[in-house]
Amino acid sequence: MIRMKKTKQPGDNISLKTKKTEDPLVMQWLNSQTNLMDSLRYLIEREIVQNGVRNLQVFVPVERSVLQGSAAMPQEIAYVPHAVGNHESAAAVEDTTGSRDDQQPGRQPELEPEPPTEEEIDDDDIEAWI
Repeated sequence: MIRMKKTKQPGDNISLKTKKTEDPLVMQWLNSQTNLMDSLRYLIEREIVQNGVRNLQVFVPVERSVLQGSAAMPQEIAYVPHAVGNHESAAAVEDTTGSRDDQQPGRQPELEPEPPTEEEIDDDDIEAWI
């Protein structure tokens, strides 16, 4: 019997789990966020603006070497020491990556951070981890 994926509703909890082999830069990024959910929401909003609503997994390669192959492009990935709440660090990263056509300075919305909430884990989340 095939179980249908539960449709998420506004206010529902989602659970994420890092891989045991997660790239150190991914872990650094995660640990640098003062509000992880708001940061992820921002990235999702940018994806929707650029590409619409789609199943991104269709476009994600099973094996990725973008960060693992970073020796070939060290100037594109800036290592910034973990500094929670340090907006200057974020500005330094933006300065080192150069300007991109899809960035619109001054047009980023000011979002109020949400208070941290206790995450609930449901059966669908556990099945996704297995």
